[in-house]
Amino acid sequence: MLRDGMYIDGAWRPAAGPGLIDVVNPVDEQVIAQVPAGDAQDVDTAVRAARAALPGWAATPPAERAARLAALRDVLAARQDEIARTITAELGSPLAFSQAVHSALPVAVTGSYAELAATYAFEEKVGNSVVHLEPVGVVGAITPWNYPLHQIVAKVAPALAAGCTVVVKPAEDTPLTARLFAEAVHEAGVPAGVFNLVTGRGPVAGQALVEHPGVDLVTFTGSTAVGRAVAAIAGAAVKKVALELGGKSANVILPGADLARAVNVGVANVMANSGQTCSAWTRMLVHRDQYDEAVALAATAAAKYGDRIGPLVSARQRDRVRGYIRQGVAEGARLVTGGPEAPRPTGFYLSPTVFAEVTPDMTLAQEEIFGPVLSVLRYEDEADALRIANGTVYGLAGAVWAGEEARAVAFARRMETGQVDINGGRFNPRAPFGGYKRSGVGRELGAHGLAEYLQTKSLQF
Repeated sequence: MLRDGMYIDGAWRPAAGPGLIDVVNPVDEQVIAQVPAGDAQDVDTAVRAARAALPGWAATPPAERAARLAALRDVLAARQDEIARTITAELGSPLAFSQAVHSALPVAVTGSYAELAATYAFEEKVGNSVVHLEPVGVVGAITPWNYPLHQIVAKVAPALAAGCTVVVKPAEDTPLTARLFAEAVHEAGVPAGVFNLVTGRGPVAGQALVEHPGVDLVTFTGSTAVGRAVAAIAGAAVKKVALELGGKSANVILPGADLARAVNVGVANVMANSGQTCSAWTRMLVHRDQYDEAVALAATAAAKYGDRIGPLVSARQRDRVRGYIRQGVAEGARLVTGGPEAPRPTGFYLSPTVFAEVTPDMTLAQEEIFGPVLSVLRYEDEADALRIANGTVYGLAGAVWAGEEARAVAFARRMETGQVDINGGRFNPRAPFGGYKRSGVGRELGAHGLAEYLQTKSLQF
């Protein structure tokens, strides 16, 4: 089915060029839709619409912006089933996961920004000055395919709360979810030009958005390699940038922790979304005295996920993960369960995979794989565990398990990472999310996420 047009200036408008992007269902490898492959002209039209709408939206009282976000939350909530089915169709995520996470989490995040827009202190008195926090301007948002609605909402909701206008370029693999979001924005009564959507390919539409002189801030979620290119272009134009990039997060199990629970939760964390999660705990660190038991527990847990995880998003992604699995074997890691063979004749599936005897210098322990692959590493003592945990270029997330919470917290404070779960602590959509080192610049979610879209002006009296 052809989904025609770009959502620009409050309406669906024909694309500038004739190019199309096929949307493929990862379960059966069939083309389920086509969307326009936007180009620089489409991006320019969208940015111009966003810039024209900026003065009016920036001047809109925060309470009214909050009301539009609350309306958007309600529309997303009412369309959750449709959103979940669409994400399952284009991402391959099992429907239960699409319902519980992919469509439900964005509702909560949108609601949190409706509340923040109404209560946030956009000015403060500092001595003889009044400090105003103002919208940074037009935002160019480039979003990934792995959490297609959440990553749009995590950028658009705070931008709108701040008074910014937005142009979104979604990932090529999952544009149908982005189109549903545009419909929801329209239904919620967000003024024309405040939100705009251009579907297209990264090297064409994405690059045009980053380079456009009418864009004041670029926010990007994706690979570190592409993030560095985005930062270089934005930096040359002295343009603000927010980057949420790769991860190689450590799940550190200290002696005295509930080993079975820590391992089982850790495996579940890696296998969720078929391993296509930037914050997944893909390195499990276990004390040498418990190592063999942990490996056996991990293998048993992973085997239970055989028919419960969906495919990878594309043939390219599946083949990329296969390459890492083969490289792990070649470098001497022990394949405990899973492997590179396709478990089904059709679809971009891979079996849940666990490696043992992984050393910190191996590719498996250093590079982001983005698939259902867990590496179990051995450590000697806490100092060794900390060295291994911090021994990558990434620092996005992590976990620590200990018999005593204070011990886990003390270890977590020394980890070079933006977010750490203590003894299975749950994800908090109001807490800041983002990384150290090459995992990114800036934060998403909550008040810290809102601050990314604001600039500061001081008035002295």
